[in-house]
Amino acid sequence: MQFEVWAPQAGRVTLHCEGATHALERDPERSGWWWGEAEAGDGTRYGFALDDGPVLPDPRSRRQPDGPDGLSAVVEHERYAWRAPWAGRPLPGAVLYELHVGTYTPEGTLDAAAARLGHLVELGVTHVELMPLCPFPGRHGWGYEGVSLWAVHEPYGGPEALKRFVDRAHEVGLGVVLDVVHNHLGPSGNYLPAFGPYFTDTHHTPWGSAVNLDAPGSDEVRAYLLGSALSWLRDYRIDGLRLDAVHALVDTRACHFLEELSTAVDALAAELERPLFLIAESDLNDPRFITPRAQGGLGLHAQWNDDFHHALHTALTGESQGYYADFARAPLASLAKTLTGGYFHDGTWSSFRGRSHGRPLDRTRAAAHRLLGYSQTHDQVGNRAQGDRLAASLSPGLVACAAALVLTAPFTPMLFMGEEWAASTPWQFFTDHTDPELAEAVRRGRRREFAEHGWAEKDVPDPQDPATRDRSCLDWSELEREPHARVLAWYRRLLALRHEQPDLTDPDLADTKVAYDADQRWLAFRRGDVRVAVNLAKSPAAIPLGPREARVLAAWEPVDAPGADGVLHVPGESCVVLLQA
Repeated sequence: MQFEVWAPQAGRVTLHCEGATHALERDPERSGWWWGEAEAGDGTRYGFALDDGPVLPDPRSRRQPDGPDGLSAVVEHERYAWRAPWAGRPLPGAVLYELHVGTYTPEGTLDAAAARLGHLVELGVTHVELMPLCPFPGRHGWGYEGVSLWAVHEPYGGPEALKRFVDRAHEVGLGVVLDVVHNHLGPSGNYLPAFGPYFTDTHHTPWGSAVNLDAPGSDEVRAYLLGSALSWLRDYRIDGLRLDAVHALVDTRACHFLEELSTAVDALAAELERPLFLIAESDLNDPRFITPRAQGGLGLHAQWNDDFHHALHTALTGESQGYYADFARAPLASLAKTLTGGYFHDGTWSSFRGRSHGRPLDRTRAAAHRLLGYSQTHDQVGNRAQGDRLAASLSPGLVACAAALVLTAPFTPMLFMGEEWAASTPWQFFTDHTDPELAEAVRRGRRREFAEHGWAEKDVPDPQDPATRDRSCLDWSELEREPHARVLAWYRRLLALRHEQPDLTDPDLADTKVAYDADQRWLAFRRGDVRVAVNLAKSPAAIPLGPREARVLAAWEPVDAPGADGVLHVPGESCVVLLQA
């Protein structure tokens, strides 16, 4: 078979394949590329040596059987016999479920996770969003320090296990979204700089030198990232990608990398005749990311909406530190603004940043499904010192209110694994670095970071301690116990309503109307004929809904429909969904 590698600075490149060495030739038609042939098949181990240096894994490795530092292995994708015919599931009308393979089950593998997909079907979600799967050092980690952007972490099961997972998900009707990291690579096992200018000091990010998207050599770097993204969608039949921290993708070229990526993904969708989509994580509050290319935008299909999360979190918890400060000044007003306008910071002053931030979203043109809404994510739970979920500090009633707001809001809802039964297990920051110096640096850095926010060192879990990962695994036995069983039934009911009531998936953001009482701590909003009311106070609330006749579709505590006066009486820390005639 043919092997090739981009190594523009090398004077000599050799292929090491199953004990044999082969000198590669320069490709006369592609600058910086080398190629050669050797006998190989699925599973053959190989690597490249530059200028007689050490043998390194292939930057486009499809498999790293022995981890990021080992040899690469050939993967023949066509060998896998797909079982499930699949026409795809589009993003409009979707409900996403963020899942970390390493802690979704005690086994921490893709096959074990696939065995639990029936739970998600019964719950009513439509897509599983897998956290990053690229190889990283050790066995356990979040996945955001991955390398080998075309490969699957071997302890999770490798490439074949991912195909089995996707196949099983499609068999039961679930789409699959994959979280990919293009803005940096992990600090250990990253050999890309040896091959070429994959990074540049022209720009800097929180992780150091930026990925080279606009400096000399950036054509090939962009092609590398594009090829990786398209491979997940084509070779693994993934339905969409979540793009990590796109604000760190610094690109000054006339055609931004994200526009190039969205163009390529849309073209692949047309070729495959099934919907594909891109979801950005961005803290810029810039509508251009999710504006179609024909309208001058970058053409991404959706983005995470942290502003909705922050407003909801402060309303539920009263927390006001850090970036919560601006939302906490008037939490229900903040929540009302995000429910009707998408962004809270839309050109307003951000005290956390010390400057104005964001740009208004044209809610008459932007479809509501282009924003993802959630009460918890891996970031918002795992980046707390002790990884505590909302259920650790809120009553079941307030947890139910959070669910009602997320699952009936105009946005595409996303759940974080375990929240649907108010899991008591934390989700903490854990690593398994094999480099002792790096492990100690991460340990000290984590403790120092939280010490600055008032946490005692002893209260910050050691990320390298295997017990930290073990504590973060879901406890599936909780589903049969209270209050978890009741919360799970509530999530199932709300998701059923979302699928039953067309008004709850109406993409018209401008149609959402909100009323609230900051002193009484209630909020109500209308979407078509559906009314949603939440009472975050401990005392009962009288909420005026108007004279139209209404019937209760779902209620956390027993509630009577409004009488002739149109007033709805909601118990403390409870919520109601109604349909008005």
